[in-house]
Amino acid sequence: MSLFENDEYQWRETYFVLLEEGRRPTAAELQRVIRSIGNRFEVQEVRSSDGGFELLTVISPLDVGGIDITYNSGEDVIVQVDELVRELARATLTLEERAKVQRLKGCTARFEVFHFEHTGAVGGGEEEDEILDPGGLLIVLEKLAEHYHGIAVDPQAGALL
Repeated sequence: MSLFENDEYQWRETYFVLLEEGRRPTAAELQRVIRSIGNRFEVQEVRSSDGGFELLTVISPLDVGGIDITYNSGEDVIVQVDELVRELARATLTLEERAKVQRLKGCTARFEVFHFEHTGAVGGGEEEDEILDPGGLLIVLEKLAEHYHGIAVDPQAGALL
């Protein structure tokens, strides 16, 4: 079950990792990648279709959060990449960022990374001052980008991570 369907979790933000469609992992491979980060994360829901990864849910009690990762490819991704490249072309970029923009042009797929806060913990006997820590999210984004030669993006800000 996606965290969108779980009343104990509330969606907070969405990030993308843009990649080449040919790098789509199997569900088993993506589980191994997430588990290689360490025992900070619990992989719960895993779905695949046609041998390729479709959905994976990751819970991070340490961060008081969770993450749904989905895979998408096709025309909407290509349009999004084109818009992002045009937007970034007007920005002042470092050499590293310019290289990423060049790599973006070949991206035809994305991991959609939905970040959730575990709100069910409040009043449930746990510390009420626990707050969502983005550390786990950033680790997952970095690992996905590194392992699949992708580029992490904050679509709300139109920024490369």
